[in-house]
Amino acid sequence: MEVLRDRVYTEEHEWARYDEEGLVWIGITAYAQDQLGDVVYVELPEPGTILDKEETFGVVESTKTVSDLYAPISGRIVRVNSDLVDAPGTLNEDPYENGWILVIEPSELAELDELLDAEAYAEFCGS
Repeated sequence: MEVLRDRVYTEEHEWARYDEEGLVWIGITAYAQDQLGDVVYVELPEPGTILDKEETFGVVESTKTVSDLYAPISGRIVRVNSDLVDAPGTLNEDPYENGWILVIEPSELAELDELLDAEAYAEFCGS
């Protein structure tokens, strides 16, 4: 299972990566996409939407199940990966780069400190 050290993780299997522009990129982990199986549909929120930490912001549907997506931090959505609508399988192929889901302008950056680092997340997943 791939766990990247340049991001933090939730127990719901989302990742968050803070960038040099002060934005937070969010997606699902390799573990999550593996558990889901083949992703066939992604429901995305609208840019401009304000999210609270742990609020549901979308849905991923796979051949096995439907899973809600939860915001790892609070903030305003500035961008969504609309390519996932036409190519939801990107979440299976490349969950950490091309499979990003949305970008948030954080309102409470300190919330990132409450998430799991790579080592803690790997341990949480049993690796």
